[in-house]
Amino acid sequence: MLPFARVSILGLGLIGSSVARAVRQAMPTVRLTGYDADPDVRATALRIDLTDDVADSAGAAVTDADLIVLCVPVGAIGTVAGEIAADLPAEAIVTDVGSCKTDVARALALALPGIAVVPAHPVAGTERSGPEAGFATLFAGRWCILTPAADADPVAVERVASFWRRLGADVETMTPEHHDRVLAVTSHLPHLIAYSIVGTASDLEAVTESEVIKYSAGGFRDFTRIAASDPTMWRDVFLSNREAVLEMLGRFSEDLAQLQRAIRWGDGDALFDLFTRTRAIRRSIVEQGQDDAREDFGRAHGPDA
Repeated sequence: MLPFARVSILGLGLIGSSVARAVRQAMPTVRLTGYDADPDVRATALRIDLTDDVADSAGAAVTDADLIVLCVPVGAIGTVAGEIAADLPAEAIVTDVGSCKTDVARALALALPGIAVVPAHPVAGTERSGPEAGFATLFAGRWCILTPAADADPVAVERVASFWRRLGADVETMTPEHHDRVLAVTSHLPHLIAYSIVGTASDLEAVTESEVIKYSAGGFRDFTRIAASDPTMWRDVFLSNREAVLEMLGRFSEDLAQLQRAIRWGDGDALFDLFTRTRAIRRSIVEQGQDDAREDFGRAHGPDA
């Protein structure tokens, strides 16, 4: 039995459009309704036949849904939830895909009293954005973290978990606070570092007469890929999860100072020990199927690349 029969997706960017494609592939009988605040995005969704219906307002998109998936930036989730509150069916379940959960859970609870809410975060994505950037296998083999309230209806939680499992994700449950600390170090801080390094390179570009771009090595190219992510989404992430990010940034700054001292004093043993530990972490990530084991992340090389 399908966990839901009528799904509404609000926000048709990379994640929202990927949810739509994955639902159509895994649950083709589910009725899909989409909505996006941007009329150009709605027009694109209609043109590419992303969902069965594309509504003209958030309220109209949810009137007969039994699952509503909020795929908007975390800073807008409370506002959008308020816009749909009066139109939600009493039995509907609301979830989201935001990468910050403490503020999101609080905003949803405030905007939707009496509604079953199961916050979620599929830990998947690319640097691309927009309705044409999504693909059905985005969540396959990835984790989706649920952060329900302590008093959440267990049936609602299991239905949302089942939904994500059908899209190919592995499901884990944790508190919003724990989620935000974990993601601060595994996702948010790496993005912040990438934005900073690429910004520094941009400042140096004029000084080095374009050599920063011309001689970009693989490491810098990887940073630029991360730094190409949606600015609105990541602005909201850092503002929403500021306490956990600042905590991890402080720890990183201390570790960076130790690394700086090791280089200054020629402490090769300290550098070797650090690099050995980090290499083992990379191997563990590959072994768990969370990245590509091929050399250079599977990049094509040679004259035909």
